[in-house]
Amino acid sequence: MTLAIALSSALVALVLAIALMLPSINSPTVPFGVRVPAQYAEDPAIVKQTRIYRWRVLFSGIVAAGVCLVMYSLTGETLLLPLSVLLLVGFWYGCFFLANHEIRTAKAAGGWFQGLHQGIAVDTGLRTDPPRFPWLWLAPALIVTAATVVIGVILYPSMPEVLAVHYGAKGMPDRLAAKTVGTAFSLVFLQIGVTALLVGIAAAVFFGSRPDIDPAHPVASARWHRRYMSLGAKALLGLAAMIDLAMLGSSLLMWSGTVAAWAPLVIVLPILAAVAVTVVVLARNNRERDAGEEDTGLTHREDDKYWRGGLFYINREDHALLVPRRFGLGWTLNFGNPRAAMLLAGVIALLGLVITLRFGG
Repeated sequence: MTLAIALSSALVALVLAIALMLPSINSPTVPFGVRVPAQYAEDPAIVKQTRIYRWRVLFSGIVAAGVCLVMYSLTGETLLLPLSVLLLVGFWYGCFFLANHEIRTAKAAGGWFQGLHQGIAVDTGLRTDPPRFPWLWLAPALIVTAATVVIGVILYPSMPEVLAVHYGAKGMPDRLAAKTVGTAFSLVFLQIGVTALLVGIAAAVFFGSRPDIDPAHPVASARWHRRYMSLGAKALLGLAAMIDLAMLGSSLLMWSGTVAAWAPLVIVLPILAAVAVTVVVLARNNRERDAGEEDTGLTHREDDKYWRGGLFYINREDHALLVPRRFGLGWTLNFGNPRAAMLLAGVIALLGLVITLRFGG
């Protein structure tokens, strides 16, 4: 029970920290997903909504944690504890949409884009001199997966005839299955699927994303985009390696028949650590650095019509598969691109594989 409370508290703290810091690390020209000219980035309406948003999120985090702790104390069901994370995420996006609406209203009422010279900037060098994909960062994931296969083959003859294929929140096995190659190596298939999916997303970021280059500072913005794109790909490949490491640890528990209260940590800690590192790295580099470039006098186009609620990008005329998020870290899908459906289908297929392999027994 103590372990479940500690893990849930850590997840709530991580989500709450991300929610509170995002307004500071996102571009000042898209506060809460609303495109605004640079000279209005510190408008009193935006400053006010940022302050209100943070108080709302903080209060929501306290309420979400309190509700789930009360439910846990009444029922004793540890599975209710992670519910606080889902509640907090729901409250978080509710706070975001409220701020988004108020800033949109203020922008429309104030005519912030009237009389400004709007433009776009492109990095033609992405075609003639594209950055190199960091294939070397894929090596750890491949090594861990290969090691899992080798260890599994060696241990297979001595494995128990009945394997624990799933552990509950208390570290006790709650699902058993007869030893077969498919059962024993189920997590290897998951490793392969996760690695392929994250490599595919990293490749899509490199070869299918569109940079959001600032027309006021195009050179510095294009340079920053290349660096951020490389960091994003490395972060995804590093996350794949840590997930594979967690699957290796879980496989060892299954193959040895180990039953312990700390069993969930084998999976949770590597993934939680990888997510935390990824968030920190992307957050520290999520904004264009001021390189002293002379302002061109142009501002971004007013393109809010393509962003539903400031979160979902839908533009059938844009051939890019991925675009930079307006609120958050990394990239988001262009839901107007048919290839987005293919990528979502891949994610759904992977989730189906997990459910089939881990719960079908």
